[in-house]
Amino acid sequence: MSRYHQGEYTPVTRSWWRRIFPFLRWWNFIGWDTLRADFLAGLTGAVLVLPQGVAFAMIAGLPPEYGLYTAIVTPIVAALFGSSLHLISGPTTAISIVVFTTVSPLAEPGSAAYIQAVLTLTCLAGIYQLAFGLARLGALVNFVSHSVVVGFTTGAAILIATSQMKHVLGIVIPRGHSFLNAWLEVIRQATQINPYVLVVAALTLAAAIFFRITLPRWPGMLFAMLIGSLVCLFIGGDHHGVPLIGQMPARLPPPSLPDFSFETIQVLAPKALAVALLGLIEALSIGRSIASRSRQPIDGNQEFIGQGLSNIVGSFFSSYAGSGSFTRSGMNYQIGAITPLSAVFSAGLLALLLLLIAPLTAYLPIAAMGGIILLVAYNLIDLNHVRTIVRTSGEETAVMLATFLATLFLDLEFAIYAGVLLSLILYLNRTAHPRIANLAPNPEPTGPPLIETDKECSNLKIIRIDGPLFFGSVNHVDEFLHNIDKRLTHKRHVLIVGCGINLVDVAGAEMLSREAQRRRAQRGSLSLCEIKPEIRDVLTRSGAMKIIGAEHVFTTHREAIARLMARIDTSRCHQCKDAGSTRCPMGLREDPEQAVRTDTGQSVTMEENRFHGSSDQSTP
Repeated sequence: MSRYHQGEYTPVTRSWWRRIFPFLRWWNFIGWDTLRADFLAGLTGAVLVLPQGVAFAMIAGLPPEYGLYTAIVTPIVAALFGSSLHLISGPTTAISIVVFTTVSPLAEPGSAAYIQAVLTLTCLAGIYQLAFGLARLGALVNFVSHSVVVGFTTGAAILIATSQMKHVLGIVIPRGHSFLNAWLEVIRQATQINPYVLVVAALTLAAAIFFRITLPRWPGMLFAMLIGSLVCLFIGGDHHGVPLIGQMPARLPPPSLPDFSFETIQVLAPKALAVALLGLIEALSIGRSIASRSRQPIDGNQEFIGQGLSNIVGSFFSSYAGSGSFTRSGMNYQIGAITPLSAVFSAGLLALLLLLIAPLTAYLPIAAMGGIILLVAYNLIDLNHVRTIVRTSGEETAVMLATFLATLFLDLEFAIYAGVLLSLILYLNRTAHPRIANLAPNPEPTGPPLIETDKECSNLKIIRIDGPLFFGSVNHVDEFLHNIDKRLTHKRHVLIVGCGINLVDVAGAEMLSREAQRRRAQRGSLSLCEIKPEIRDVLTRSGAMKIIGAEHVFTTHREAIARLMARIDTSRCHQCKDAGSTRCPMGLREDPEQAVRTDTGQSVTMEENRFHGSSDQSTP
């Protein structure tokens, strides 16, 4: 019998297949209990996404059925090839508004040319996402600040509400108007508002809010749309200028073909990158948020692959760009879904509902959908996070505000790029400016041996660097070390507690070498203690350890302080107003002139000897 049939290669083969087809990882967990739970979750999700899909398609400038097509195709592929057990993909508000603002300048929304351009944009975005996943770039999303997402979604919510004013008020706003111009047009046409349209939209919105507050588990949007349709029939809206959506085709997602001409790709490829980035940020953020409650690990790279494949496949089946839906994913987890089959059930049941209810959409007023979309836009604004960001960090507030303003007044794809760039700048700025703490021995018998304080010894400066010492941060640290001596009439010895340094590169090692040589030339010294083994190895290989000197590298801070106080000249202590008092940062409690002499010929007080262990006292 061959080694393969003996089972020697079975684990390797199984692992390989699971990497190619990640759904094999959870396939063995399927049973009658999981099927029942997933089916109920899928049924709820199908009813929930029915009004949302129609609303999102309208936001994207597409016929309403395209939102349902996206909610049918995208979640199946994303569930089978993603890593999250509960993430549900499909049309989302933010991506819908980006799709509209990206493609509407190129073609009339709803036209055949517009639809084909959207499909091409979707395919290109999926290719970007798949490439990011295959290149193992899933960690890149971690560098996008949450403030960027909050700022963008808040701005997108206002843009969505603005875009629905013409449907809610029954006025005409020319296509392509900017945010400010659109509202100026609303004010100018205030006397031309159609009261019948406004009544239908207002009552639909009121019904949706009522169900949201009193019956949050019910499909409130669906009932609100039915109420809006009945109101329209009751007041004779079709005779008073209330437009209807029209009957949707009762069919499954038909095959489609994106436009792969060079001219189209040249125009849409840069814009597709913004759609891809936004989709990945949404999906991974939602997936990790739910995983924190379900205690399930999320593979960012696999999630990238799943989102990319879902958009690529979807573009060939009349679906536009989708991503993770927080509402549907959160509901999916709360109802009790166990495996990603809940997404498959949801898509299948939605397809069945589409075949059954398509004729009824002929009676659905656009004003009712406008009222629903206003509620969707309001739900996008996360006031709690906005307040938290404003209270917590000025830098994060600036990033959020810049992204918000760019979303309102500039192109949406530029706003996404600007937000990502600002996040990277914020991250690099924090990394390039590691925190440097001033330390002194703790005078209390309890607590940490070293504490942060504003007191400074005129002989010995103790600091702790909390961050990497690499080419981006060496200038900041070097400037800090030079500024130590500006407030003194003489140079001092410096001890760096290195427990907070997790990285040192060549530039960092060279900076430490230069500082050691500079201080030695000024009758001072630079010493290190509590550095990690890997940092010590880098300093040794770079030659910095030899320049600093092994006698200036200590294992513990106690040993370092005791040895350094024995080596330095304490004759200046009598000039210090804190010498011999409880205010002395180094803990010297007696007259420095009464210091005992060591065999090195330098002054050491009896109080200093408390830093020596029993083994240190015999070592010069």
